[in-house]
This record gives sequence, C-alpha cells and structure tokens, in this order.
Amino acid sequence: MKLGFVSAILGDYDFEKTIGTAAALGYQCVELACWPRGKADRRYAGVCHLDADDYDPDYVNRYCGEKQVELSALAYYPNCMDGFPEARQANIAHLKKVIAASARLGVNMVTTFIGRDQNKNLEDNLALFGEIWPPIVSYAEELGVRIAIENCPMLFDATQWPGGQNLAATPLIWERMFDVIPSKSFGLNFDPSHCVWQMMDYIQPLYDFKDRIFHTHFKDIKLYREKLAKCGTMAYPLDYMSPKLLGLGDVDWGAYLCALTDIRYNGYACIEVEDRAFEDSEEAVINSLILSKRYIEQFVI
Repeated sequence: MKLGFVSAILGDYDFEKTIGTAAALGYQCVELACWPRGKADRRYAGVCHLDADDYDPDYVNRYCGEKQVELSALAYYPNCMDGFPEARQANIAHLKKVIAASARLGVNMVTTFIGRDQNKNLEDNLALFGEIWPPIVSYAEELGVRIAIENCPMLFDATQWPGGQNLAATPLIWERMFDVIPSKSFGLNFDPSHCVWQMMDYIQPLYDFKDRIFHTHFKDIKLYREKLAKCGTMAYPLDYMSPKLLGLGDVDWGAYLCALTDIRYNGYACIEVEDRAFEDSEEAVINSLILSKRYIEQFVI
C-alpha cells in the first residue's frame, strides 16, 4: 500500500504547496481535488488543486516526480444524479473533464460519488443510475481510467434530507450497481468510517468486493451512543456522530488493515481529515496530517 492524504483539507494551498507539503511530511501520494473553480457548495468541496480546464500535464508530472509524490487519483465528488437537470449536467460535464485529465496525466483513476436524487426512493434512483452512469463509465473505460466510488451516503443534515446525495452507501446497493455496470473500470473507494454510523460491518465487504476495491480512505468516526440513545437513527446523523482523526474514533484499524492485507490490496490508501477539532489554524491542519500518519504507520509501512 502507498499512504497519502485527500488534498481537500489543504483548501487554501495551491498545487505546488500541496504536493510540497506531502513530500515534507513523508507521504507517498495525494488524492488531488479537482473541483471547478468557484464557490464551494458544502464543506470540503470546491477545492481545486488541479484545474481540469487549465493545466500543463508535463509540468504536473515533472513536479510530482521531483517531489517523489504520486497522484493516487483525481478527486471530484459532485452529485451526478442531482434532481435539478441543469446541475446534474454541469456535474457530469466536469466529471468527464476530470476523467480526461486523469488519462492525460497517466493517473488513470478518478474518485467520486454516484450521486442521488435525494427526493426519490431507492428504486427510482437505481433506474436513474441505469440511465446516467453507463455512458460515463464507458467514456472512462475508453480512456483507460478506473472510476472509484466512495460509499459515503452524503446524508448529514437538513440540506441532504431525506435520502442523501450518494446512492452507493451499502453492499446491497453495490451489488445492484455492479449488475447494471459489470465493467472492470467501475469499483469502490472504500471508507470504513461510513459503515460505523450506519451500524454496518466494514470488514466483510472487503472480502466480498475484493476485486472492486480500487482505492481506500482512512478516516475515523466517533459514534456517541448516549446521543444516539436520545435521538435514534432517524435523526440527522451529525446529531449522534462526528468524523475524527485516525485512532480517535470507533474504527478498528488493526482489523481493517488485516483484511486489506488478506485480500492482497496493494493500492493507494489516503487519509481523509474532517475532524473539526483540527481546523482552527494552519498549524492544527498540518498537525492532523502528522498525527494521522504517525498513528496509521503502525499498520502501514
């Protein structure tokens, strides 16, 4: 495995400073945020460390080579199944630009969401998935790019209620997705933390979907059971859980890394920092990357 981090946490940095920071901290790779330039529509979104409309592939590859930092993937996490057609089409159009950039750079991996119309039921969203996603995956496949879908439900507060904004949240749904799109270019960017607050097993899916694990996120989640006991699972999830640094939440990282080694996973593993306790200053953000790396290196060399 090669250890890196998701660049969104360094939202105020440019490309060079982001890659330079990774090198200085001893990281091997970076999952590079590639949102369109402009205002973010949610936390950790809108970060553009590589502009898919304006970049020099030779310079990007040369700079990464000089710093000895690989790009694990180009990252863009929109809602390509947005209930508003104009937003949906804009998101798909930019995703295709990111796919093309990933091919041109030789990265050949894009991490993203499936998306979801949050006001439609599961069956209607699966039907919508069957319309929208086969052409996107075919486009990526033609360019030799793999699509890795993160399993975050994107359901945290009232703005994403009731259904959330990412369909690909559970193993049962993954099975149905892969039945519709059996392409070997279509897989998962698996994050165990999202299973914790959904009360799901995050170990067995690694074995069940071992051929579909293209990329993994290392992020922890703290489930506050005393809060859950008061509000129940039908509350907004942030009412009873919180993203935390590695080792400060409820993921059993020894068990998770054991399963990854069992399935002979030797791809990229990127730390994702979303712990609000480490966002008060630039120093705190850098410390979050130092502490996370220090913790997980007991399992990943």
